[in-house]
Amino acid sequence: MPILLLSFFIIILDQWTKYYVEHHMSLGMSIPVINDIFHITYILNPGAAFGILENQASLLVCIALIMIAILIYFYSRIPATLKLLRFGLGLLAGGSIGNVIDRVRTGYVVDFFDFRIWPVFNIADIAIVCGVFSVIWTIAFVNKEVEDND
Repeated sequence: MPILLLSFFIIILDQWTKYYVEHHMSLGMSIPVINDIFHITYILNPGAAFGILENQASLLVCIALIMIAILIYFYSRIPATLKLLRFGLGLLAGGSIGNVIDRVRTGYVVDFFDFRIWPVFNIADIAIVCGVFSVIWTIAFVNKEVEDND
């Protein structure tokens, strides 16, 4: 149940920050937080990460919904002792749902964190990346430790 709350928190935070940016900034507006290092920049992303699959909102929604269903299926089969893996799947689900909401609602995703040397991203993207790292870490290291202790 706590992982469900984590996913819900990610969705709410993601949607609230996007709503705030959409209603307090004009498209393309960039506010320097740390000059030339970090800005809040309002852009619309019609694709996936790094601009791939641009203008393929329906395909991206279908892929995300399939991935969310797979996450839910596997989550219920993961032992409670693998907390990091369950945490990672909660982050992945919350982030994926946050971006799916945007794509279903508008056909694009609102991005705003701009480090100037990296594509602009949002809270959902952060959750997805952290979730992927948690899953990879668990598979690569934690799962091996469990096997070694058996």
